[in-house]
Amino acid sequence: MSTARYDILRVRVTAKDADTLRALLREVRPDVGGTPTRGPDGRYSIDAYVPSDQVAALKRVGVTVEEVENASEAGRLAQAQVGEGDRFAPADAYPHGLAVKVRD
Repeated sequence: MSTARYDILRVRVTAKDADTLRALLREVRPDVGGTPTRGPDGRYSIDAYVPSDQVAALKRVGVTVEEVENASEAGRLAQAQVGEGDRFAPADAYPHGLAVKVRD
């Protein structure tokens, strides 16, 4: 999976405690998804969406960053599945309703 500069990555940021996570989120201000969760080991995690060239800014003492997925690539794959046109309308269908369709 190639990661270009403009790709957005979904990462899981895990900090040793709530204060460390709060400080990181205040400083870096990533786009977060959801609320932090506390693991059984007492560490706090949250998913964040960041440009691939800004992942390094999240890394520091007491914090681990795990790439979950390339959100941009997932979006491109989903868009590739979308067809063009209205697959439910026959080719010779005309709009119905109060308007009048004018032919040139």
